[in-house]
Amino acid sequence: MPSEASEQVPLASCESGTRYIELEADAPDKEHVVCIRPDISTNVFFDAKVARVELAFRERFQVLVGEAGLGLLPMPAFRDGDRVPVTIFFGDGAAPASVTFLLVIHPYEAERQVMVFRHPRTLASYRQGERQARAEVQQCLEENARLQSERSGQDGLTALIAHAWMSQNGVVARLITSDVIQRSGGSLAAEKIISYRTAGPSGLGRVAVQVKLRNQGVVAWTLVGAALVNSRNASLSGLTVWPREPIPPGESRDITVEMDATENEARGTFTLKLWAGEAGAGGVSLNGVTFP
Repeated sequence: MPSEASEQVPLASCESGTRYIELEADAPDKEHVVCIRPDISTNVFFDAKVARVELAFRERFQVLVGEAGLGLLPMPAFRDGDRVPVTIFFGDGAAPASVTFLLVIHPYEAERQVMVFRHPRTLASYRQGERQARAEVQQCLEENARLQSERSGQDGLTALIAHAWMSQNGVVARLITSDVIQRSGGSLAAEKIISYRTAGPSGLGRVAVQVKLRNQGVVAWTLVGAALVNSRNASLSGLTVWPREPIPPGESRDITVEMDATENEARGTFTLKLWAGEAGAGGVSLNGVTFP
């Protein structure tokens, strides 16, 4: 069996967008952790030809080996936190002769594209990474400016009305506890679930799910990630989570997850996924979330 979550340090953070890795000839034994997820493909590209691949538990993957790339699609047989080593050997005799990745099964995230450079990166690749970083920073700045603008000078209902986030129907809510199927991979239980929706300016809108979570375990549970996905496994954007303080053993706490959603995007059935950073803490999936 692959290494289990109980043996691990807390889950590694998964990088969004394209990840760039530069290999050092004087550190050939260094392992690079890569987040993968069942039924989501991860593609690794190299600037050198691939001679062969040694992948543990290969029968649990769909594998595509190209001249200078490797595609991996994990199957659902894995458990969250499992670790699988894969070593790629290069065929040109240059150093380093191989690279080893530690594939970590993440509950809800995956690094979909990894670019590996054994030789100095080209100027074009640096510029591509720089453009991506600038775009991510600009997006954060715009989101921060929007939040500051919305929260300056008004609070409560006045802020919602002033920034056109309150339609004549107001904020509508729905108690959905009995409609949701809970799938817990740890010690959590959802005691109460309420969904919310409001219309915003220019056809925009916001949705939120408030979950009262009870920690039935013996250690604190700390939320580190959340996702709301539809039936096509696509996530809504603009996700925020509050609060993120640990839930002590035997206690309950309300956690609110909020996202952008137009009226059309808010239709249908969703799955809310919440996970922790502590090793072996697990998380919870709430299937059947709907919005009023």
